[in-house]
Amino acid sequence: MSRIGIIAGSGPLPLLAAREAKAAGRMVTVVAIREEADPAVEAVADRLHWVGVGQLGALIRALKRDGVSEAIMVGKVRMSHLFSQVRPDVRGALLYLRLKDRRGDSIMEAVAQELERAGITLLECTRFLTGVLVEKGILTRRAPTEREWEDIRFGREVASTLANVKGGQTVVVKHGAVLAVEAVEGTDAAVRRGGELGREGVVVVKVCGPQHDFRFDVPVIGPTTIAVLRDVRGTALAVEANRTLFLDREQALGLAEEAGIAVVAD
Repeated sequence: MSRIGIIAGSGPLPLLAAREAKAAGRMVTVVAIREEADPAVEAVADRLHWVGVGQLGALIRALKRDGVSEAIMVGKVRMSHLFSQVRPDVRGALLYLRLKDRRGDSIMEAVAQELERAGITLLECTRFLTGVLVEKGILTRRAPTEREWEDIRFGREVASTLANVKGGQTVVVKHGAVLAVEAVEGTDAAVRRGGELGREGVVVVKVCGPQHDFRFDVPVIGPTTIAVLRDVRGTALAVEANRTLFLDREQALGLAEEAGIAVVAD
């Protein structure tokens, strides 16, 4: 039986990926980021190792000891940790010194290269998350209004441009005006910021750029996304089909229906 490595950040995705990998007949080694990962992942891991943020040498040694040649990276590592709470080991420190910049994607690309040098191929993180990829269509009973569709189309154009220059994936718009764009604070904070400016009726659009690297990141929505949009009295959420993960879908759509929020994927 072949073995897959899961480099686990925060949230439920590492647990979901481990379950899907085991259902596919793979042995699972989890290397969990101590500052981020949920200890519950131990229940589905065949082997579990804990490492700190920046402990790249320890991470690679753990995977190599278990004979891992393929791995996925799932779950969040907060950008605040990458900038202020890193205590790297020697391999991690050398990687940091070689970086041209400290963007999240630059760091992850460098990590992938180090894994490759060690004989470990980093796969797209969606490889074992197919069960939560969102399909194309209008996901709520209420479809967007024509005004909302106009904002969705506009928001996609803006968000795609931002994604092409390594900006955030999410924009908040209203009546053709950009109220907020996602930065290192994350989607929920950007939605709150845009919602406060727009007061009510904002539309949230989340996309990937054409060169998006699914080894490191995939857009995610779930009940928290809908709850934040409800709190700011937003009215529509648009994401990309087959390129977005939808967590706790039934609960999230229930919240959307109650709040009159239209949710679409295309």
